Amino acid sequence: MGGIITAERIAELIEDAPAWALVGLTAPREGLRADARLELAQHVYSALFPVNVEAAQMALPW
Repeated sequence: MGGIITAERIAELIEDAPAWALVGLTAPREGLRADARLELAQHVYSALFPVNVEAAQMALPW
């Protein structure tokens, strides 16, 4: 689902994030919390702004 970025869309993406990242947000260790925040942010960002793999891939030299 693309289109307009709304709070509801972001909430759906957070709900679909990897379970370890959601649980990791409440972990007692700061390092794990930081890793979880980054994973969650990457998940949301990649869903909102998908990369066209073919455009980003270098052409073969032959």
